[in-house]
Amino acid sequence: MTYNIVCDSSCDLQASALQPGRVSLEVVPLRITVGEREFLDNAELSIPMLLAEMAAEKSASGTACPSPAAFARAFETADCSICFTISSNLSGTYNAAVMGRNMVLEEHPEKKVCVIDSKSTSGAMVLLVRKAQALLEAEDEPDFEAVCDQLRTYQASLRTVFTLECFDNLIKNGRMRPLVGNLLHTLGIHVIANATAQGTIHVCGKARGEAKTYQSIVEHMQGSKDCTGAEVVLSHCENLTGALRLKELMLKELPVKDVTILSCRGLTSFYAMENGLIVGY
Repeated sequence: MTYNIVCDSSCDLQASALQPGRVSLEVVPLRITVGEREFLDNAELSIPMLLAEMAAEKSASGTACPSPAAFARAFETADCSICFTISSNLSGTYNAAVMGRNMVLEEHPEKKVCVIDSKSTSGAMVLLVRKAQALLEAEDEPDFEAVCDQLRTYQASLRTVFTLECFDNLIKNGRMRPLVGNLLHTLGIHVIANATAQGTIHVCGKARGEAKTYQSIVEHMQGSKDCTGAEVVLSHCENLTGALRLKELMLKELPVKDVTILSCRGLTSFYAMENGLIVGY
């Protein structure tokens, strides 16, 4: 049997990220539109260039989910596929993946395809990919349905918190009034938000300055779940210095197992904007 883990590009992993084994990873890219230009969120996309194009564009930018056919092509490459998508409350990607699964099963009913709504993005999806690989490689012939059930349970245990300090994209898309966004930026105020159990975004706080922001994130993590032995994935948008400082604070104040730092891909950079930080745990 061959096994394939599929995710959309809001997961901040490249296809080469999995350690060599009998399980492969395929990343299906979303598309980002800035003015008249369209960017494919693949390994060749330059994040600094994307951010510069977005900053220069006066009109709203947007994103588009992959087609069902793109997911179908990924599912056709293995006997068994497990797919993780960005929250269905933020994108149509989950529905596209389900349609892709149905297309494949009509032609190849012997295949097994499981599509799981991460109800999040970024680091939480990375953790799901890692868990899926570990479960699939734990036995020579894993029970596919049992693995999928374990992954759904694991998904429900994951949390996401993130912080923004640039609000240009929110303003251009009409999700924040210019006066409010400019005032927050001028005062050095960072918005802190989390993902709800339903996969929606909830603003849970604001903090002024870097140190208070990082302390607020750690306190939120402490209050949201028991972090003992938790794996943490910290994605940053062109903010490695900030990510390293937040990692240091997490390791000092939380009983986590480890903290992995990754760079945001295109889709997460689109929403986090420059200096944004996204924590999955």
